[in-house]
Amino acid sequence: MNIKVIARNVGYALLVSALFMFLSIIVSILNGNDSALAALMISFSLTFTVGIFPFIFVRHSGAISLKDGYMIIVLSWLLSFIFGMLPYALWGGPFTVVNAWFESVSGFTTTGASILENVEGLPNSLLFWRSSTHFIGGLGVVVFLLLIIPSSSQMKLRLTNIELSSLSKSGYRSGSTRMVYVFAYVYLGMAVASFLLYLLAGMSPFDAVNHAMSVTATGGFSTKNMSIGAFNSVPIDLITMLFMLLSSIHFGMIYVAIVTRSFKPFKNEIFRFYLRILIIVSIIVSVSLKVQGVEKAWGDAVLSGSFHVLSYASTSGFGIGDNSTWPILPSIMLIFVGITCGMAGSTTGGIKSDRSLLLFKQIKFRLKTFLHPASVNEVRVNGRVVSQESIWPHILYIALYLLLIILSLAINLIMNPHDGNAVAATFTSLSNVGPSIGDLGAVCNFNAEPASAKIMYTIDMFMGRVEIYPILAVLMMFFSKSSK
Repeated sequence: MNIKVIARNVGYALLVSALFMFLSIIVSILNGNDSALAALMISFSLTFTVGIFPFIFVRHSGAISLKDGYMIIVLSWLLSFIFGMLPYALWGGPFTVVNAWFESVSGFTTTGASILENVEGLPNSLLFWRSSTHFIGGLGVVVFLLLIIPSSSQMKLRLTNIELSSLSKSGYRSGSTRMVYVFAYVYLGMAVASFLLYLLAGMSPFDAVNHAMSVTATGGFSTKNMSIGAFNSVPIDLITMLFMLLSSIHFGMIYVAIVTRSFKPFKNEIFRFYLRILIIVSIIVSVSLKVQGVEKAWGDAVLSGSFHVLSYASTSGFGIGDNSTWPILPSIMLIFVGITCGMAGSTTGGIKSDRSLLLFKQIKFRLKTFLHPASVNEVRVNGRVVSQESIWPHILYIALYLLLIILSLAINLIMNPHDGNAVAATFTSLSNVGPSIGDLGAVCNFNAEPASAKIMYTIDMFMGRVEIYPILAVLMMFFSKSSK
């Protein structure tokens, strides 16, 4: 491994965090030097110093290798978590070391689970930093890095191919390097658009910018204890739903639709599959809420049901009401859509609808092959034949995903045998949904969870955000070295 190359590129990632810490300091000053100013200044100084260090003492050298790329990705995320927890830990309050780590990992991975029982008790500057971690993590720590590296660099091309999965690149006719800019344009455009619409709907500028960063990243951190429900505004609910949907579909598809001024890209088979899941599950949940007496009016049942289904499917985790007392059927439906979730090429976590569709098509393919061995069968997506060699890696990922859930759950239950929230929380952590069901619902928090469970959940968040393989690749590198 080329330590110099790794150090310089991880330095880029830390400088991105330092930039947003500096913006948080400005927010603190504008709010009369609030109580988080000292914590943010110390955090900024440490993060900036460590981030700039490689550029002062390490000369630019060498091309990036595959192993270097994986190390850059994993270390960029890990160090972002570590330095990102500093503002919380130094400020104190409810932030023990474990709680600060949990909040930082949850923020950067856009999971949105929180340990805070009183979000509104935080100073504005710390709330801004909290939302900033979503904004950084939503586009991806390494994608921010790729925006900084010169376009002519071979390092950029290699990192792009590692960071962006084949799923996000499929069906989009553009080079990998250009795709980074496409994602950035759409991401920033939606952040600005949601900010303006939130302002028009009556949010304060501070609340609007925080929720814009959060909804675009499908993160879920809010400035209010009751999340979106605190505003008690149907227009704000609908704006949030719109951008949760947009942020959960392929950014390349949105870009093409805007550039061509056509809705033709939305005829995408994967998008239609995802939309059908949303509609069917929303109907089931809404009817269940009305029939079982959770909501008295049909309008409230439809709004609450469809909002929370979209919130969990997009892995945003926002809430407009307390779903901790919901009946078992709608609660299970939320977990289901949180696992399947949005499309590749978006800011969502989970298995992705792309892989789910491939799984169903592959099952159908195998059944046809068994029933008619002599017939010629093919798997097609958007009219194009998908080879078996291309399908099986995604089927394997689903199996690996489920295996990781079982392993995480087993470890968690061994350490905390009486933790009744472990099953659902493991699913939502690995899928980067954040809020779970029951005691960990959309307007609840993870503060009462044991420290060991919080750490386990953060590992799941990290694995889910980078789609498992980069972490396993780095672990294999270390184990293969130690075995020599």
